[in-house]
Amino acid sequence: MSFSTLRALHSTIGKALDDLERLYKDRSQSTAVPLDFPRLDEPYYTSAEHSAAEELERELENDPAVSFASKQIVAACGQLSAAVNKRWYGLMESLHGELSGTIVAGMRFLEEAHVVEILREASPDGLRVGDIHRAIIDLRPEASRPDPTVFTPSRLGHILRLLATAHWLREVAPDRFANNRRSSYVDSGKSLKQLREEPKRRFVDTDGVAAFVSRAADTGVQTETSEDQESGTAKFFGPFNLAYDTQMDYFSWLESPGNEFRFERFGHAMTGTREWETKEGILYGYPWASLAHGSVLVDVAGGLGSTSLTVATAHPHIAVVVEDRPQVVEIAPSAWGSTFASLFESGRMSFRNRDIFGPWTPLPSGKIPDVFLIRLILHDWPDQKCVKILSTLRAAAGQDTKLVIGDMLLPFACPSDEAFIQGDSPLLPNLGVANLHGYLMDILMMSIFGAKERTVAEIAELALAAGWKVIDIRRSPGSVWAYTTAVSAC
Repeated sequence: MSFSTLRALHSTIGKALDDLERLYKDRSQSTAVPLDFPRLDEPYYTSAEHSAAEELERELENDPAVSFASKQIVAACGQLSAAVNKRWYGLMESLHGELSGTIVAGMRFLEEAHVVEILREASPDGLRVGDIHRAIIDLRPEASRPDPTVFTPSRLGHILRLLATAHWLREVAPDRFANNRRSSYVDSGKSLKQLREEPKRRFVDTDGVAAFVSRAADTGVQTETSEDQESGTAKFFGPFNLAYDTQMDYFSWLESPGNEFRFERFGHAMTGTREWETKEGILYGYPWASLAHGSVLVDVAGGLGSTSLTVATAHPHIAVVVEDRPQVVEIAPSAWGSTFASLFESGRMSFRNRDIFGPWTPLPSGKIPDVFLIRLILHDWPDQKCVKILSTLRAAAGQDTKLVIGDMLLPFACPSDEAFIQGDSPLLPNLGVANLHGYLMDILMMSIFGAKERTVAEIAELALAAGWKVIDIRRSPGSVWAYTTAVSAC
């Protein structure tokens, strides 16, 4: 791939677009109103009445010349995207999007929960997540309504935002969604009353598109419930639990006998997650140089210490303590070979045992940490667990101690203060599929841990509930990865 090839792809897109525009202009001669290319944001329901111009625009989708020009644009965009996209992002999109069926599962949910029909009967301005949530539950038979502790408005919003980022819905305002041209294609045409009274006949007398989605997505990610043998209450199982036939949470399972290879591999895999950031992004995530000589950075649940190791190497005036479970601490220094042996032997970087849900014991030196770093940890846990983790750190902190959170912060798929694209632009404000990997990871965290990636508002609310106040967010332009700094809220 070269710049000449990239420009050739760009030229292909422009030429095919010229062809499309000419085809629509030629066909406009037979209509009273000039034809324009259909807007993605505007739904088109097959069951509704349409003007002659709208019908012709619909017919043009199947015109061979239009189809060929469209295919050239899609092919060139896909190749251009694959060429310029950071390889890590492309890898995440393939692993967590295509192979794990995250988008497939989202499409099945869209049809099964009748989201398209709910939004069709709402105003063109869409519905708030809470209203969509209530409508979904109302359409379910009382005996099969979802567990409210599992199916929450918050989780629903994250699923819908993934679909909006992939252009299968439209987020018109934060946590407010509406149909677009693509989602309206999945409309069964049935009223909510029909869906409620005759759910098994929802595909009868339809164009079959919704039925095809239901069939094609039938192998997507699912969840089930099982009766707890001791209490007799229903216990939720996520895809991870079903796949490995276990009731243990992921980390307990990872540390169980027989998983030694997986356990060590996980530590090295977390080193690979530095690819979420720009190279050595941690160095720009906090003003480390401003810390006094002898300051202490505590890397909470830091694994092998790959992130804080970057800080320790670049800033010799900082001492680093990495905390993690005994099984991790036991293998951490040796996992680096001899490369950083002098750093470990000097004691400037050390490891100590700690469970993040257990009490925090003072450092042997008696020094109060200057910075707590907690990177890629909070996205592993639901809100109440995160508050417990952060509250323990707040109790251990001094008045001047800073908390630095390294995690993704997902923008809304609509205009907002945190949007990457401001003003008049055809792009989604969150950069759409260019950042799809973050929204796929969001649903992955939900399916494995019952957790999530968070928005700016969600991380600020979480921190405040634990006594911390967010004062700074640093990230590269357009990146969903961020370092968030918080101080005592008191």
